[in-house]
Amino acid sequence: MEDKRNIQIIEWEHLDKKKFYVFGVAMTMMIRVSVYPFTLIRTRLQVQKGRSLYHGTFDAFIKILRADGVTGLYRGFLVNTFTLISGQCYVTTYELTRKFVADYSQSNTVKSLVAGGSASLVAQSITVPIDVVSQHLMMQRKGEKMGRFQVRGNPEGQGVVAFGQTKDIIRQILRADGLRGFYRGYVASLLTYIPNSAVWWPFYHFYAEQLSSLCPKECPHIVFQAISGPLAAATASILTNPMDVIRTRVQVEGKNSIILTFRQLMAEEGPWGLMKGLSARIISATPSTIVIVVGYESLKKLSLRPELVDSRHW
Repeated sequence: MEDKRNIQIIEWEHLDKKKFYVFGVAMTMMIRVSVYPFTLIRTRLQVQKGRSLYHGTFDAFIKILRADGVTGLYRGFLVNTFTLISGQCYVTTYELTRKFVADYSQSNTVKSLVAGGSASLVAQSITVPIDVVSQHLMMQRKGEKMGRFQVRGNPEGQGVVAFGQTKDIIRQILRADGLRGFYRGYVASLLTYIPNSAVWWPFYHFYAEQLSSLCPKECPHIVFQAISGPLAAATASILTNPMDVIRTRVQVEGKNSIILTFRQLMAEEGPWGLMKGLSARIISATPSTIVIVVGYESLKKLSLRPELVDSRHW
């Protein structure tokens, strides 16, 4: 008799693709709304020099809320929603790569590692230009200028709203760097997110399997999957945060060299500078990863082909 504690992974060929994409877009949008403020805070913490503006995640949250209200926590959000496209490309690449690698290896770790890295490569190629624009919009604030560009028409950085600001930032990037400016930090992004994604998936399955062996047979799989997601995210965040700090500075400050940016960071702030924004990253990753994991696993269950539903234990 099958042990109910064994986690049955739903693979690409088991899915109803139409349901998968419709539900997937809705789920991704809800997740982005919930975690975006912490993404903005993390970006500002990583860009600031030392502790010149904010003393930590909570301090930044309070100061931004007081200065700009709730809308201040969502600067650049409308532009960032275009990453919904890259999100769907990510999950498609991940699932298809798992299917391809399965022809050569049945190791779940190998399939997760290769698929996670490949999915991130495809997604980042689409995401980087969107990130560059949205990050510059995140830097718009009252008072001292944080990034390279300031939205014109208002010294307080509030001028025109929504896509008016976006248009202004795009023009400034084109004027300063040309089309290459939209891919500033592309290599740094790949060096950050490919390892992050490649590490997250194997650790996610590893933690899920370990928790499964410890939990009673009657425990729903979704419970320890929801716990495994944040554990994997924290592990991946700690391992890749140094590169994430460098990536953010390259994109926002207009740096041209990853090595020089690293040297400057070490000279100004020492090794501790490589961990800037880590707490904000983990804080945002914890609830968001729970939502992502529960949402993604539920999405795959909802998208399961009808003839396979009764054969699975959840």
